[in-house]
Amino acid sequence: MKKVYGSAKEALDGLLFDGMFIAAGGFGLCGIPELLIDALVDSGVKDLTIASNNCGVDGFGLGKLLDTKQIKKMMSSYVGENAEFMRQYLSGELELEFNPQGTLAERMRAGGHGIPGFYTKTGVGTVIAEGKEHKDFNGETFILERGIFADVSIVKAWKADESGNAIFRKTARNFNPPAAMCGKVCVMEVEEIVPVGSLDPDAIHLPGIYVHRLIKGEHEKRIEQRTVRKREA
Repeated sequence: MKKVYGSAKEALDGLLFDGMFIAAGGFGLCGIPELLIDALVDSGVKDLTIASNNCGVDGFGLGKLLDTKQIKKMMSSYVGENAEFMRQYLSGELELEFNPQGTLAERMRAGGHGIPGFYTKTGVGTVIAEGKEHKDFNGETFILERGIFADVSIVKAWKADESGNAIFRKTARNFNPPAAMCGKVCVMEVEEIVPVGSLDPDAIHLPGIYVHRLIKGEHEKRIEQRTVRKREA
C-alpha cells in the first residue's frame, strides 16, 4: 500500500469535504503540521470542526484557517496567543468547546483505541460538566467524556520510515500521537523519510499502522515566544 506522497495537496486529495471533523497535532506552534494546514487553506474546504490544543497564532498555523473563515467549531483547551480566535468566539462567529488539556488528549487517545467514552473527575462542579452524565465511583463523582473520532488527522513528526513508523522530536511529540490515532485517515508530514528497518523499534513513538499517508517537506518551525538572555557587557 502506497503511503508516501509528493506533496500535502496530493496527500489530502479525496479526503476533504465541507463540514468534516479534523484532529490536528501540535502544542502552540510546536510540532504543528504546517504544510498540511497550508494545503487545507488552499483547498477552500469550509465549515470545519477541528480538535486541537489551541488554534495557532494570528496568521500562522491553524490561525490561517481562522483568517479565511474556514473553521466553524474548535475543540480546544487554550484560546490565548490568538486575537482573531478570541474575536470570532466573542462575536459568535466561531463555536468553541472547551476541554481541559488532559481530557482533550485522553479523548483523542480513547478514540484511537476504539473507546467510546470514559469517566474523569476533571471538570466536576464546573461549566465543563454541564449537560454531561455524572456517576459516582467509591463515593466520588465523575463525568462521562466521549472519545474523539475524526474524519482525518493531520500531524507532524520528525522522522518516519516508508511504512509510517514515526519518531517525534522532544516536546514536538505533544498532542501528535493521540491526534494521529483518532482519525479514520491519518496524514503525517515529516522532516525525513528513511527506509523500512532503519529505525530502532524501541525508539518508535507511533506505529505505522496508524499512518495512512505520508509526506516530507521543509518547515519554518516558528517560535511562538522567543525569550533570550540579554547579552552581557
